[in-house]
Amino acid sequence: MATLLSVNVGMPTDVEWRGRTVHTGVWKRPVSGPRLVRRLNVDGDGQGDLAGHGGEQRAVLVYQVESYRFWEDFLERDDLDHGAFGENFTIDGLGDDEVCVGDRYRIGEAEFEVTQPRVTCFRVGMRLDEPRLPSLLVAHHRPGFYMRVLTEGRVTAGDSILRTRRGPHALSVAEVDALLYLPGHDAARLADAVDVPALSPGWRESFRIMLEAGDGRGAPAGVPVPTLPPWTGFRTLTVEDVVVESPVVTSYILVADEVLPTYHAGQFVAVRVPDAGTPAPVRSYSLSGAPDEGRYRISVKREPHGSVSSRLQAGVKRGDHLEVAAPRGDFVLDDGPGPVLLVSAGIGVTPVLAMLHRLASERSTRDVWWVHTTRDESTHVFAGEAARLLAELPSTRTLICYTSPAGPHEPGPDIRTGRLTPEVIEGLHLPPDAQAYVCGPESFMDAVTSALVAAGLDTGRIHTERFGSRSSLNPGVLPGDVPAPHAPPGPPGTGPDVTFARSGLAVRWSSAYSSVLELAEACDVPTRWSCRTGVCHTCVTAVLSGAASYATPPLEPPGGDQVLICLARPDAELVLDL
Repeated sequence: MATLLSVNVGMPTDVEWRGRTVHTGVWKRPVSGPRLVRRLNVDGDGQGDLAGHGGEQRAVLVYQVESYRFWEDFLERDDLDHGAFGENFTIDGLGDDEVCVGDRYRIGEAEFEVTQPRVTCFRVGMRLDEPRLPSLLVAHHRPGFYMRVLTEGRVTAGDSILRTRRGPHALSVAEVDALLYLPGHDAARLADAVDVPALSPGWRESFRIMLEAGDGRGAPAGVPVPTLPPWTGFRTLTVEDVVVESPVVTSYILVADEVLPTYHAGQFVAVRVPDAGTPAPVRSYSLSGAPDEGRYRISVKREPHGSVSSRLQAGVKRGDHLEVAAPRGDFVLDDGPGPVLLVSAGIGVTPVLAMLHRLASERSTRDVWWVHTTRDESTHVFAGEAARLLAELPSTRTLICYTSPAGPHEPGPDIRTGRLTPEVIEGLHLPPDAQAYVCGPESFMDAVTSALVAAGLDTGRIHTERFGSRSSLNPGVLPGDVPAPHAPPGPPGTGPDVTFARSGLAVRWSSAYSSVLELAEACDVPTRWSCRTGVCHTCVTAVLSGAASYATPPLEPPGGDQVLICLARPDAELVLDL
């Protein structure tokens, strides 16, 4: 019979790591005597990052002493005390290839249910000073597992562990872990996993996404692989026309010798601008025209200190050429029949204007709300174009907010003075099944998102598009004052140019960094990651141009035009959507 060898607890603490501070509860220590296990955790225990650890589904983490012995041999270490892997229960028996998700166990006075394998998180590697560990745990089928508490009660080291129920479909912890993170996803077992009620909602959703993608290869680790773009790298397009939309916004109509491919309304293109620096800088601009007209329109706002936007507006004319990457992005209009809300501020109107073009071209019968906020009439770009498109649709509502009009504006029931406040949004009486698309400054999108949720929309129906860098996702890392992206400290590298397109930064690669992720962090480019070892695919990034390779191959590679920056190094000039 399996036995509870040790109960380990620890409260979250701040730990210095690579120049940053991580708030983590991964440091656990054995305790003696009975310890009460409650619905959310063991008494005296806590988790630092409740988005990935803890909570009802992950109340107790379990690891086996047999795995300790394996790692002592594999890592050639003799300093692995109970709790070293961040677990609450160190047990003898119940290997990951034996325990199934949905199994129930009685330990002492408490009863538990197995809910998922351990999360692939960098902090266990940080705890043991072994950065490879998140990947190794998966590769060697020894992740450990989480349990939720069905019946609260006291447990004590030495208690026997009795299985009281077997989970459906006999999906072992090791098999579930491999289904998500390793190649060779079995569609039948993916369907079984979705059908296990005890499996944590996040894991079930990942498996559902993988099932929808076919055999799982279309969504490694539950991260969908986007459709390959219509061309790779940059291609030369001709500026057919230059249209001054306002004193600060200019549109550029781009064409090729043949009809350009249709794009999804809301997508963007990366543009490499010649004669604006060395290497030529890259900027991303939303496509603002009709997606299916065979030509592309970008609309660029001249920023006060924007060298590229200034170069475009001062020096690019009809007949000139620009290097353009294929349309990309997942901020795209859905195909459903339900109501749609298009909300924008300032130049954030461009991607939602493309969505309005698509709705009009399809003569859509959807209820459409068009909401735009800008300073005044002089900055209200595309006002006439949007009005014409809205007039072609049978069911529309319009609201324009002028935040600081210089004087009286053109009267109309759809125009008001003031900001787009939660009260104004509440007054729109939006249906709860509306799909909302919001674009503008980050603070604007955050405020609108909160107001839409308060008005009754589910967060899954609210889609946002951030110009420039995406928000970072660095689990457990405490926020601090982060400067704008910049060249890394120290002498320039001697390797290929690496361009972070969204951040507007190009730097030379240096072998001082083990990965593109480390280079990006040295430049304060916002990044998204979790395991840092090529398992979770959180860091997956589109390659706009160039090539990269892996010193250590990931357990499962990403899509064809993507790269896992936590492991990648450039082979040649590299342009990333980052």
